[in-house]
Amino acid sequence: MLEQVVSTGIVTSYFNKLKENLAVDVAIVGGGPSGLIAAYYLAKKGLRVALYERKLAPGGGMWGGAMMFNEIVIQKDALHILDELKVTYKHYEGDYYTLDSVHATAALIYHATQAGATIFNCTTIEDVVFQNDRVSGVVVNWAPVAREHMHVDPLVVMAKAVLDGTGHDCDIVRTVERKNSIVLNTPSGKVMGERSLSIDEAERTTVENTKMVYPGLYVSGMASNGVSGGFRMGPIFGGMLLSGEKVAKLIAEDIKKL
Repeated sequence: MLEQVVSTGIVTSYFNKLKENLAVDVAIVGGGPSGLIAAYYLAKKGLRVALYERKLAPGGGMWGGAMMFNEIVIQKDALHILDELKVTYKHYEGDYYTLDSVHATAALIYHATQAGATIFNCTTIEDVVFQNDRVSGVVVNWAPVAREHMHVDPLVVMAKAVLDGTGHDCDIVRTVERKNSIVLNTPSGKVMGERSLSIDEAERTTVENTKMVYPGLYVSGMASNGVSGGFRMGPIFGGMLLSGEKVAKLIAEDIKKL
């Protein structure tokens, strides 16, 4: 019967995908623009990459543009990434360009998966694996389980590197710091929290603060500023894309040393 064929096909395919990603090179938490770009570049290098997004659709705040005006701004420094992904943009003024946020976000998702990254949506990361003073994986559950505060045990995915791309909340680094009494690679040794909006400063520090903050644990995008006390930037996304590009290079280089 067709009904059984459809259900069996979905269940079989999904569980094959899940089994293939129980041990990965890189686990990316958060499907915003920096996470998607990191997934794209890491997968292009031949690494096994799994990206976890708690919402139905990856993309983070990029979908909505500014106050649901679905246009965003990007600076000249990041145009090479858009050109590589064949994303259309228009010159606006000086070194700044505008682009359709829906078109851009869809392109990031498409190219990340086309490069070989696997995206698990409706999935939350509630903890990490912490072994020998190193972050060594993620603790995975369904997003509705967390939302409804259900007492359902998770599964574990082992990873050589974990990227916190959870945006303003920087959930993963906060969890690791709180549970393990560690000293982070930040000016204070702790999660410092995000500062108010300052676009020039935020675009610069988003990239500067993209780094490994503890062995096996990296930050990108707004999580990088949230962890190191940087500013928020609003609906300009060049720094986010450059952050994803930078962290992919850092992770790939570090994995080679393991």
